[in-house]
Amino acid sequence: MSFRMPQTPEELALVRRYVIWSERPGGSRYLNLLHTNALREDEPDRDAFIAALAEDAQDISDAELAELLGFEWRARLTAAWLIGLGRRTGFRRTLGDLLLAGELVYAGQGYCFALARFGAPEDAEILTAYLDRYLPRGDCHYNQDSAIGALLHLDARLGTTHAQRFLCADGLWHRSSFAAHDPFDAQRDIERLCRFAERVTDRHRPR
Repeated sequence: MSFRMPQTPEELALVRRYVIWSERPGGSRYLNLLHTNALREDEPDRDAFIAALAEDAQDISDAELAELLGFEWRARLTAAWLIGLGRRTGFRRTLGDLLLAGELVYAGQGYCFALARFGAPEDAEILTAYLDRYLPRGDCHYNQDSAIGALLHLDARLGTTHAQRFLCADGLWHRSSFAAHDPFDAQRDIERLCRFAERVTDRHRPR
């Protein structure tokens, strides 16, 4: 996989519209999604943030999402969130390829969230393949916590046990650079994101 920076006026406008969104200092959409500030009840402009996120998840086109996924991590993180919110499963293979490429820090958080939102066995298979590839590597200390959290979330929903072999006493998790991290904390984080996503999508559910 490869990525590029947005350059044309049209590309920059797309990023400003969906990735930046707010010109308020510290209010950029991608930062709120990265640090999950939007989950905080006391976050300024939280209602406006949620309303705009719900509207954009519905209104953005597949072509625009595909374009954002070709840019750097900020655009990819935001696109993955919008894909997950809308459960646009047509992007499953693309997100899986991007996750397995392990190309950019932070963007993988969005891919794992989207796969957790899709909630199908195919998503668990992608996350399992990612953990098999990257947990043994000590040079990629990112996204594995999001991946194990999403996989545990899917196991709980699907009644499967994909995560078990990673977490057993001699499993890859305990031999990885994430050994000191509690995978169940990561699961709870993903579950909080999914509950937040439900509140966002409630904005556009028919009454």
